[in-house]
Amino acid sequence: MMRVVFFGTPDFAVPTLAALLSQPEFDVLGVVTQPDQPQGRGQKIQPSPVKLLAQQYHLPLWQPPRLRRDLETQQALNELNADVFVVVAYGQILPPAVLRMPRWGCVNGHGSLLPKYRGAAPIQWALVNGETHTGITIMLMDAGMDTGPMLAQETVAIDLFTSLPELWQELAQLTAELLVKTLPKLPELTPIPQDETQATYAPLIQPENYFLDWQKSALKLHNQVRGFYPNCYSLLRGQRVKILETIPLMPELLPQVQSQFPELTLPTLPQGMPAGTFTAVIKKFGPVVATQDGSLILKTVQPPGKRAMSGGDWWNGMRLEIGEKWDTPPQGI
Repeated sequence: MMRVVFFGTPDFAVPTLAALLSQPEFDVLGVVTQPDQPQGRGQKIQPSPVKLLAQQYHLPLWQPPRLRRDLETQQALNELNADVFVVVAYGQILPPAVLRMPRWGCVNGHGSLLPKYRGAAPIQWALVNGETHTGITIMLMDAGMDTGPMLAQETVAIDLFTSLPELWQELAQLTAELLVKTLPKLPELTPIPQDETQATYAPLIQPENYFLDWQKSALKLHNQVRGFYPNCYSLLRGQRVKILETIPLMPELLPQVQSQFPELTLPTLPQGMPAGTFTAVIKKFGPVVATQDGSLILKTVQPPGKRAMSGGDWWNGMRLEIGEKWDTPPQGI
């Protein structure tokens, strides 16, 4: 039986912990997760999804604010004599002393096809950048940021309308499946070094990444909306309106659009309209906005202080008119 300590925090990590707990060949000795955090509108302190699952199984639990500085937690982990530490979206860098503790090392499940998209937000940036494929990499951890040698990979396809929640869930489940298959083979696997010349990065998402600049193409805006779901917004009549779901209209994308939405009948759209201008409204779909290249249907939006609604309902409620434009953003956005 393989003795395992699990490190993870968000819902992305839950399927892997659940899979380890369900398999008789793994003995989960304990769980390390981030401290409870304020969440939601009320900012109430909430435990992480991984903590909730660990508590259901009455597992030993550690929540160091900074594992690197918490020598007491490090000593407790060392005394477990684990065969492997399994890390999925933990949220802290493991210090060298911790990396050296388990017999077979520390194994990480990362949400990209390394060496592409190292870093904190690989799934989001893959969508924002319009990738057609991504996947999961299982790797041995070293002191770098997602730089360790690889043990296994599996690829998934991304189409034009793959959403962040869909891809997130698919990759979370795939991480669990691939780790459960890989861990028993650890003693016999030969890790493959990453090709540093192919490395790219997925940095932490910043507030300015959420603003929609209508001077971009319809495709780039669509990818931004789905990759940073549900946080992208633009300004109209001085209010911040979230854009949650879009349909990009560009000649090269029409076959995919019509395949996804066969009931969509496209009107003749005016040409040469300034970016950010409302140019049409399509019944049952929503308003159409001109962009720097192509147009964007606003299928689902969320006005300030309200729930998400269809673009058409929002249009009617706002009493917008064709030719109206989104606000010019204030300086600094």
